[in-house]
This record gives sequence, structure tokens and C-alpha cells, in this order.
Amino acid sequence: MKKTRGTSFIEILVVVAIFAILGLLVSRITLVTLRGSNKSEALVKVRENLSYAMAVMERQLRNADEVAPCTGSAGTRVDYKDELGTPTYFACITSGSDVYVASGSARLTNNDVVITSCSITCVPSSGTNQPSVAITLEARDARPTSIESAKVSSSTQIFLRNYGR
Repeated sequence: MKKTRGTSFIEILVVVAIFAILGLLVSRITLVTLRGSNKSEALVKVRENLSYAMAVMERQLRNADEVAPCTGSAGTRVDYKDELGTPTYFACITSGSDVYVASGSARLTNNDVVITSCSITCVPSSGTNQPSVAITLEARDARPTSIESAKVSSSTQIFLRNYGR
């Protein structure tokens, strides 16, 4: 008579160990993928906020009638008169732990982004060069301890078109 042989305890342990290792690998791959996705989303959010703020500032300052005072020293605020002669400004505002870019009283960056570095410098005209405004902003995602937190910096120099018409 032939004896049927069953599965031994060792064979069952080996199979369970193999499935445990496979499960661990799949969960790690999933976790790494989710972290990468979250970091990409945070990076896009911060970059879009900075791009929007820079675009608004560029458009308004490029068509400004006057930027005053234009001393050449770096600061966090620039005052100007728009093309209609209305006085207004751009500034980096600190409100408690929240730092953001504002235009007059309107906020240009949303609550999901914190400005970590801000420099606005008006460069006076020299010789044939018209005055310009140099802006450098650095921002990060507002989530304070997130591994997926993103940091973006942006800078531009805006030459004033209508200055001294």
C-alpha cells in the first residue's frame, strides 16, 4: 500500500515566510509610491502659488507709473502707483506663524503655502537703464512636519515700462 504524505509543519512555515516577505515588499513599494505622489502634489501646489503671486506682481509693476521710494536696498515691501495713479503695494506679511505675499489688502498666496524667504528690491534707473524691481521668494508647503513637504524658490527682475512718462 502506498502512503499519502501530507504537508509538514516546516513546509507550511516556509510558505508563510515567503508570503510574509512578499507582503512586506508590496506594502513598502506602495508606501514609497504614495509618499512620492504626495510630495509631487505639494510641490505643484507651492509652485502654482508662487507662479500666481509672481505673475500678478510682474503685471502690476511692469505697468506702474511710479515706484517709490526706489533706494536699491532690499526689503519686504514695495510701494507703487498703478497705471491709474492709485497708490498700492506688494509686501510679505507676517501674521503670527503665517507668512504670505499680499497685494494691498488681498492675499496672493493661499493658506497651504508659507513664505520662508522674501526679498523685494527696487533698483533705481542709472544712465539709460530704466528702474527695475527684483523679487525673490522662497516658499514651502504649510504642513510643518511632513516628509512630503516641498520647498520652491522663484526670482525675477521686472523692468518698469511706464516709469516717468
